[in-house]
Parts: sequence; structure tokens; C-alpha cells
Amino acid sequence: MASLTSPFVSPILLLLASNVFMTVAWYGHLKFKAAPLVTVVLVSWGIAFFEYCLAVPANRIGHAVYSAAELKTIQEVITLLVFAVFSVVVLKEQLSWNHAIGFALIAAGAFFIFQGRTA
Repeated sequence: MASLTSPFVSPILLLLASNVFMTVAWYGHLKFKAAPLVTVVLVSWGIAFFEYCLAVPANRIGHAVYSAAELKTIQEVITLLVFAVFSVVVLKEQLSWNHAIGFALIAAGAFFIFQGRTA
């Protein structure tokens, strides 16, 4: 089993954490529609700072073992998973069959990105 500090595992964990911050920064303000736009922009920027503090090291560490395209694919799949949970739990929005099909197509794309991987 790979260690949590492995260059194969740690980028995934860092990207997972960064995507939680990103999702809160991008979509959390939707729960506060009465707040002034300038306020939610500034708060979102503050939250996004922590996302970058995790995403940049994730990509730096991960590029030792993953291609840039693979890292981006990992990030996008994590983003969808985090967003889906956030959307249902925080925003109380339902996911439907068309969301499931769209996510499945993205998962198929991710599958093809990793085909032919030499490492």
C-alpha cells in the first residue's frame, strides 16, 4: 500500500483538500444572497488563497509521477465529486439522471487519459 506521503498519493489528497476550499470559495456564497457582491468576492478570494496553497504543491509533487494532463484529470474528477457532495449537502440541490450521465462521460474521459500510462 502506498504511503500518504508518496508522490502518487499525496497530490491526490492535497487536490482533494484544495477542491473543498475551491468549492466553498466559488459556490458557498450562494447561501448568502443578501451579502453584497464585493463582500462575497473578497471572502471568496481569501478562501481561494488556501486552495492555491494546497493545489500548487499538489501539482509540483505530483508532476514527479503524473503528466500535467493526468494531474488536470485527477483535479477535474475530484472537483466533480466534491461539487456533487457540496451541491446536495450544502446547497440542498438534487442530482438527477442527466447529472449522472454527464459525470459518467467525464469518468470515461478520465479513463482514457490514463490508458497507455507507462509508470
